[in-house]
Amino acid sequence: MITIERLNDSHVASVRDIQLADDQVKFAGTAAEFLLDGSDTTHLHVIKSDNNVVGFFKLDIAYSTHYEFCPEGSLGLRAFVLDKNQQGKGLGTGTVRALFPYLKANYAKYDWVYLTVNCKNPAAFDCYKKGGFEDTNAQYLGGAAGPQSIMRGAIKES
Repeated sequence: MITIERLNDSHVASVRDIQLADDQVKFAGTAAEFLLDGSDTTHLHVIKSDNNVVGFFKLDIAYSTHYEFCPEGSLGLRAFVLDKNQQGKGLGTGTVRALFPYLKANYAKYDWVYLTVNCKNPAAFDCYKKGGFEDTNAQYLGGAAGPQSIMRGAIKES
């Protein structure tokens, strides 16, 4: 069973053990970088499978102030990572599907969640699409690793 939790002290050692494939670090950063990025506007979360930490991600509540494509009242999903030894088991898509009920329960005042996914990362794009995100058919060109597709998912029912 996949669960999502806000990062707390009991998760830190498990997060430090998460390993990314070398070609994925450029898209999401390292576990150490993730642990340093929490703030009032960047909420750190862990992904658990059968009660074991298998990944992490950030929810950026100030995303719309940094990215023109993201409307006010929206969140940003950043640095979505699954341990390289957990990939290929359906956990990515399962987590994305679990994300929407989690957001509705914990971030209900927001309308949308936005993300960018590198155009050189079709597996991630497919994972987000299967999990419930839609392609906006627009690109963000300001990323260090090249062009990125902009995707969004509804938090509130329209």
